[in-house]
Amino acid sequence: MKKIAPIILAAALLTASSCSGGHYEVLSGYAQGGVYAVKYNASQACEGRKTVQHAVDSLLLLIDNTLSGYNRSSLVSRINRGEEAVPNPMLKDIYSISYRIWEETGGAVDVAAGPLFDAWGFGFTSDSLPSRAKTDSLMRICGMHRLCADPDSAIARHPVLNFNAIAQGYSCDLIASYLKSLGVKDMLVDIGEIYCQGVNPQGKPWSIGVDSPFDGNQTPGAELKGIWQSDGGSYGVVTSGNYRKYYVRDGKKYAHTIDPRTGEPVSHNLLSATVTAADATTADALATYCMVIGLEEAKEFISASEGIEAYLIYDDDGHMEFWHSDGFRLK
Repeated sequence: MKKIAPIILAAALLTASSCSGGHYEVLSGYAQGGVYAVKYNASQACEGRKTVQHAVDSLLLLIDNTLSGYNRSSLVSRINRGEEAVPNPMLKDIYSISYRIWEETGGAVDVAAGPLFDAWGFGFTSDSLPSRAKTDSLMRICGMHRLCADPDSAIARHPVLNFNAIAQGYSCDLIASYLKSLGVKDMLVDIGEIYCQGVNPQGKPWSIGVDSPFDGNQTPGAELKGIWQSDGGSYGVVTSGNYRKYYVRDGKKYAHTIDPRTGEPVSHNLLSATVTAADATTADALATYCMVIGLEEAKEFISASEGIEAYLIYDDDGHMEFWHSDGFRLK
């Protein structure tokens, strides 16, 4: 898979000049259905904490007002309802990235398959257990194969778009891009997914825990199945799994990972995939990709991909087992 182009939108939106500062700062707030945390070396930043906090919150608000399907007044929600709306640069940017991801994953990650997620109850509605006839009918009217690479032409056709598969990773990259524009080299951006670079306040490369993927584990960090250790480089670190968003009907588990190529939830033994890449958007997309294709294909894909590492946790006859690529630094 080709490396996704670097994210540059945040730097274009928010710029800064050179300066000096003092210590690490920790910013936090509410965004995208949870709490975000941004840790950065303030001695490298050319702006003070208040300015950075305001800029981060403003950028997250712009993301919400552009990309959130849960925000009924967002740009993508209005487009999905068929209302007249002009795509802004952010929507065009994430659409173009999503189109490349769709091509490079052979259709396994498809942001235009939103109606399928809605039908199974994992999108922006509360439906569940659609009939095969219903999913077949939805597959005939949705999907990136109906669209084109040009975002203006594609979005004008009013497809139902759902960017959940990459929105949090994309958000991390935008915040990181803004911090880099201030001169920051040491940072950790956590918006459900993670981007990290450089070292932590103790001067050591960042360490990130991998949650245990048992059904119902809703508390990040409550029980870990390993710790990934950075080498000080720039990394997106994302875990995707089927242990938090699912439901059970008649004794069968239906997980939120939908294969847009079949129209149905996946049913394999891969419990979670933690992927590292040069940016969080790529890591987010590929973690989803691994969860769609399953354990064996994911192993083959990761092993053959330069710059991509992964830690896969899977079920083996009722027992959790683990596999990681050679370059995944597991403590």
